[in-house]
Amino acid sequence: MNKEALQTSKTMKFYAFGLIILLMTLGSLFKTKATNTEETLESFLNESYAKMKLSGLSRPPFDLYERGMIGYMNLLASGKRIDNQKITLIDFRISSKEKRLWIIDVEKNELLYYRLVAHGKNTGEDYAKAFSNIKNSNQSSLGFYLTGENYIGKHGFSLRLDGMESGFNDLARERAIVMHSAKYVDKDFAKYNGRLGRSFGCPAIALPQHREIIQGLANRSVLFIYYPKPKYEEGTQLNNKEKAEIYFQERYLAKK
Repeated sequence: MNKEALQTSKTMKFYAFGLIILLMTLGSLFKTKATNTEETLESFLNESYAKMKLSGLSRPPFDLYERGMIGYMNLLASGKRIDNQKITLIDFRISSKEKRLWIIDVEKNELLYYRLVAHGKNTGEDYAKAFSNIKNSNQSSLGFYLTGENYIGKHGFSLRLDGMESGFNDLARERAIVMHSAKYVDKDFAKYNGRLGRSFGCPAIALPQHREIIQGLANRSVLFIYYPKPKYEEGTQLNNKEKAEIYFQERYLAKK
């Protein structure tokens, strides 16, 4: 091989090596970009919470919203149908004199209502402390529910509830734990008595707009009643983040 051909060969090898390095660098960059932009359940919830349409209402605490949505995904992953894509969040860490119920349209990412809600008379005075799944306990029950049908009962227009958590709220229908309205769910009542009125275990709401609210939640929307009781925290099967993540990646994102 003459001198000129040898030089040409060396030049081609140099450029080929450079091209390989360039392609490897670009491949690494594209891989990093894809990894960084992959949507996770955590990023989805953070963004949804930040961008929630509030219509002048106060958003729920993030930890309550996150727990509610993880449970929502777990219900779907377990094969439960959610035909009405709303979630009602009740935070019993909060005084009964304060609003502690939020209703969110999950599909539209919109906060629809922010209201007062009563707890059971044997659950506590102003603050909820004790919970039960036992008939005639007159206590509230923690955990996730799916709403049932509307009906007219002794409290007027009401909503049946089906508890989804064995040992915590699965006797809700048998106990006649329902959503209904009540006169004692009222700011003036709370101001005079130092607490809101109490139910026999039902999440009772105020009279204004009660029919609109109760009717809008019927037919398999999600309800989550929360308080950090150790027994519930240890026993619930619906706070499985890994299961929620898998469902989110494999099924939820595909439907969007």
